[in-house]
Amino acid sequence: MRCAIVTVAALSVGLGAGVQAQESEMSFFITSVGPGNGADLDGLEGADAYCQQLADAVGAGGRSWHAYLSTQEVQGEPGEDARERIGQGPWRNADGVVIATDLETLHGDNDIDKSTALNERGEQVNGRGDSPNRHDILTGSQPDGTAFPPGEDRTCQNWTSSGEGSAMVGHHDRMGLRDDEASRSWNSSHPSRGCSQEALIGTGGDGLIYCFAAD
Repeated sequence: MRCAIVTVAALSVGLGAGVQAQESEMSFFITSVGPGNGADLDGLEGADAYCQQLADAVGAGGRSWHAYLSTQEVQGEPGEDARERIGQGPWRNADGVVIATDLETLHGDNDIDKSTALNERGEQVNGRGDSPNRHDILTGSQPDGTAFPPGEDRTCQNWTSSGEGSAMVGHHDRMGLRDDEASRSWNSSHPSRGCSQEALIGTGGDGLIYCFAAD
């Protein structure tokens, strides 16, 4: 996580006591920035470490933070489901708002939208209509939070590629080009154009991920 450490150090500068206090019950956030290397997150381990570092930077590191990311089966090595990585809930944003009480609610009638899907500092993340649009959140997941079957890449080579491949993303603001279920999906809206930072930005993202406290 060479680039993540530099990024977190920069983020921690200027954080006041008020910000630290508001994070005390936080168990869900969107990363305020991505690691900066596209969808190459150094795998699930690196993504989890990045979530943990961002939580540490705002005084919420006393919990076990995991990235909401799935991986796909490769050469007989089973993939991992995002929904199995994040505990049982409930999950609260930096303002203390419950975005879901349990896994069933999270993957059903949750309270995730632009006003509630805050970053670790309690700030709203740009969505459709903002400049720049950053509503594409990396998940690599199907709507129920499970992994895609082996074959077509939906995880940028299990979060190790910043070049070839593609990643499934969700829209944290529940908005898209069409008024359909995919456009309103927080975790499974459409594949990215590629895995580089430029490709992720080109489809309305910035390499951001969802982080959940698993304990």
